[in-house]
Amino acid sequence: MKTIIYGNWKMNQSLTEVKEFSQSPITEVDSNMVIGIAPQILHLSKMKENSKGTLKIGAQNCSHKISGAFTGETSLQSLKEAKADFVIIGHSERRALYGETNQTCSQKIKLAQSLGIEAVYCIGESLEQRESSQTLNILKQQILEGLSTIESLDGIILAYEPVWAIGTGKSATSKQAQEVHSFIRKLLQDNFKADCPILYGGSVKPANVSELMKQPDINGALVGGASLKLDSFISLCKAAKAE
Repeated sequence: MKTIIYGNWKMNQSLTEVKEFSQSPITEVDSNMVIGIAPQILHLSKMKENSKGTLKIGAQNCSHKISGAFTGETSLQSLKEAKADFVIIGHSERRALYGETNQTCSQKIKLAQSLGIEAVYCIGESLEQRESSQTLNILKQQILEGLSTIESLDGIILAYEPVWAIGTGKSATSKQAQEVHSFIRKLLQDNFKADCPILYGGSVKPANVSELMKQPDINGALVGGASLKLDSFISLCKAAKAE
């Protein structure tokens, strides 16, 4: 399985930075690595055009409906027409700030899968939930409810992002991350008789990505702040190179 490194730019980056990234030699890091970027939706088509297929380009969110009176939303059909490679679904910020639920995520995942767009489904627990030993219960609920409408794991990636480690400078230790990833993989195998890539996200940096990627059940990373600067992102990708 190839190592997957996806950068989530959130509401950042200018057109100048988009051009710099999309014409960079990032993909020369390692042929056994899949590298992608999720820019602001406004920049997706331009980045897709400039990168000429050297990077996977995705969206940070989508609507749970294919079309209709949903002001401000983005249709997965439009993402397909823009040749988006993947879409991030259920990011903790979408859940916390916009009330996204496991059930809504499930609708989005099923729709993305039907259109052949890779769905990166984010799961993770809060600090309060971790400290009250609820981590595994929360993740099980998010996975089983979020994937309740699908029949296979084709075209699906899970991204475990402990909420307490996103944008805080804190990160789960490689041992903590591996324990959770191992639980997730067994849950998938028990319930779907199948497997899919599982990424780790949460203050992933060039300094800690190598140790994380050495863990047997961690297949890559969903990267936030460290993906915003080209030099930093290239350093991170090099450090994450598969052995």
